[in-house]
Amino acid sequence: MLQMSDAERQARIDLAACYRLAAHYKMTDLIYTHITARVPGEEGHFLINPYGWRWEEITASSLVKIDVDGNKVCSSPEPVNPAGFTIHSAIHGASHAAAWVMHTHSRAGIAVSSMEQGLETRLNQIALQFHERVSYHDYEGIALDLAERERLVASLGDNPALVLRNHGLLTTGASAAEMFNNMFYLERACELQVAAQSTGQPLRLVPEETARHVARQYDQTIHEDGDLELEWAAHLRTLEALDPSYRD
Repeated sequence: MLQMSDAERQARIDLAACYRLAAHYKMTDLIYTHITARVPGEEGHFLINPYGWRWEEITASSLVKIDVDGNKVCSSPEPVNPAGFTIHSAIHGASHAAAWVMHTHSRAGIAVSSMEQGLETRLNQIALQFHERVSYHDYEGIALDLAERERLVASLGDNPALVLRNHGLLTTGASAAEMFNNMFYLERACELQVAAQSTGQPLRLVPEETARHVARQYDQTIHEDGDLELEWAAHLRTLEALDPSYRD
């Protein structure tokens, strides 16, 4: 039986919830891509999914504890994908605020990442959440080269969202709720952009001044007015109704 602190146990439950929610909202790529979290109180230790498991199968106890190089630090019969941790280790290692990192290969996310313009943040109210808060990183190949980590960090900067060009999406957060909120709405923004562009009609963009105003409103609503906690609680109620075994 796994021995762990109460803080680690809660982190495992929250991370398993993120995997199950991503599966529910169809943001998966079979067994590929990852969501990772720092282990509270353990410098250089992280939690990651067992390689080969579908995201709807993930449970709190199945998550594997690894170090910054993707090596297991606790006994586990499950394999891990060190190469898959390359992107995550770069972000975790560079920013203390990025305790949680989520990377996806969704259809809409890859579609927008393949567009020269990237995400048009002035297209609609949901996209405005990311106005001046999304970064870009040029494609360098499958993320196996450790030297790319510094460039990833430089590309992300202080933003909570990163479009990996020709590849997919990445979001960060100080908590599971913040990271998942960022990805949930970044994915929605991409879906809406693809839908709007598919009509072939001219796109009407929000004026720059209004866009900046709405971005500030989002920041206050999410981080000061408590909406983030309300949203996360709603997501967890969805999981409890579907299948509470993620907590196991």
